Amino acid sequence: MTIPSKPAAMRTATAATAKRAKAAQGSVARHDHPPKLDHEHIALVLQGGGALGAYQAGVYEALSRIPTEPHWIAGVSIGAINSAIIAGNEPHRRLERLQEFWNRVTSRSALFQPVFDQQWAALHQVGASMAASLGVPGFYKPRFPPPLFQPEGTDAAISYYDTTPLRETLEQLVDFDLINTCRTRLSVGAVNVRTGNSIYFDNTQQRIGPEHVMASGALPPAFAPVMIDGEPYWDGGIVSNTPLQYVLDNRDLKKTMAVQVDLFSARGAMPLNMPSVSSRQKDIQYSSRTRLGTDQAAQLHRAKQNVQRLIAKLPDSMRNEEEVRYLMNATRTAHLDIVHLIYRQDRYELESKDYEFSRATMEAHWEAGRRDMQRTLDHPDWLRMATEDDGVTVYDLAHLDLNK
Repeated sequence: MTIPSKPAAMRTATAATAKRAKAAQGSVARHDHPPKLDHEHIALVLQGGGALGAYQAGVYEALSRIPTEPHWIAGVSIGAINSAIIAGNEPHRRLERLQEFWNRVTSRSALFQPVFDQQWAALHQVGASMAASLGVPGFYKPRFPPPLFQPEGTDAAISYYDTTPLRETLEQLVDFDLINTCRTRLSVGAVNVRTGNSIYFDNTQQRIGPEHVMASGALPPAFAPVMIDGEPYWDGGIVSNTPLQYVLDNRDLKKTMAVQVDLFSARGAMPLNMPSVSSRQKDIQYSSRTRLGTDQAAQLHRAKQNVQRLIAKLPDSMRNEEEVRYLMNATRTAHLDIVHLIYRQDRYELESKDYEFSRATMEAHWEAGRRDMQRTLDHPDWLRMATEDDGVTVYDLAHLDLNK
C-alpha cells in the first residue's frame, strides 16, 4: 500500500510542531525500506484517552507502511473508536477515514495557531472550555436542560452529554458489515454497570454494531450507559484502560507482535501546582499500570517455557500422566514481541488534555504518534534483541535515545 508521508490533515501543522518533530528524529537513521516481519499475527492495542487518541492515528499512519496489516485490533474508549474505523474500512481507506474523523471532531477550532508555550497553554484552556460548554462536532452535544432538571431514570438524568452525533459518525465512517466478516479481528472493552465486570465485545464471538463501540466509550458522568441485550455498559477504562491482557489471554499459538499504544504515562514528574496535580492524578489512574502488566506478561511467558523444558526432561512414563499432560497443554506458548509506545505529555498540557479538541492540538498529537512509531521502526535495535529462548521481548524504543 502506498500512502503519503504525511496525511492531508497534517500538512497544516504549525512550524513549532514541525520543528519538534525534526529535532526528535535525533540520531536515528531512516531505513530505505520498511522492515519485513515474520510474525504470524500483528495486534494493535489502543488505550482510552479522549482527544489524545489522535496520537494513535499517527501511530497507525507509520505502522501502515509495513507490508503486513494488523490482524487484530483491540481498543478501549477512544481506542475502540479508532479500532472500529481501522477494522471497518479497506486498508487503502483507513487513513482517509481516520483523518475524516479527527477533522470532524476538531472542526470547532481556536482562531489562532500557537507558537510559544504560553500560546499553547491558552489554546488548551480555550479548546477545553469549548468542548465542555458546546460539545464536540460528530461526537457529543450538551444536554438541555441539564441532568438535575431531567426525569429520573432517563439517560438525560445520568449524563451531561448526548452521544447521538457519535452514532451518526460511526455509521458514516465505519462499515460494520466488513467488520463482521472477521477479516480483521476487532475487540472493544466495556464494563457492565450492574455487575461491575469487564467484558470485551469481539467480532469472532458476536456481531458488532455502533452500540458496542459507543459502550466502550461511554465514560460517566459525561455519557450515559449504552444498552446492549438488556444490559447497561459504561467505558471499559473504568476497570482497565488497556486491552493488552485480553489480547494475551486470547491469542493462539502463533508468533505475535502486539503494538501497544498508551495515552497516559504511569511515570511523570512531581506536580508543581494544582492543575498539574489533577493532570498527574489522571495519568496514574488511566495508565492502568501498563508497564507492570507487560513485565508480568513477560514473566508468565518465561515461566511457561521453563515448565515445558522441565517436562521435556521427564521420562516417557511420567509424561503420559494426567497431571503432566494438563501442564503441557496449559503452558504451551509462542514467541511474543510487545512494542510499547506511550504518549509523552507536553509541558503546557493541562488536566483537560483528554477533552481538548482543537485542530492544532490534534495535529500535534497525530504528528507525535507518527514520529514515535517511525522512530521505533527506524531504530537499529528494532526486533533484533529477541531470541526464541527469550520467548517474549518488550520494546520501548521511541524515546530510548532521547533518555540516554
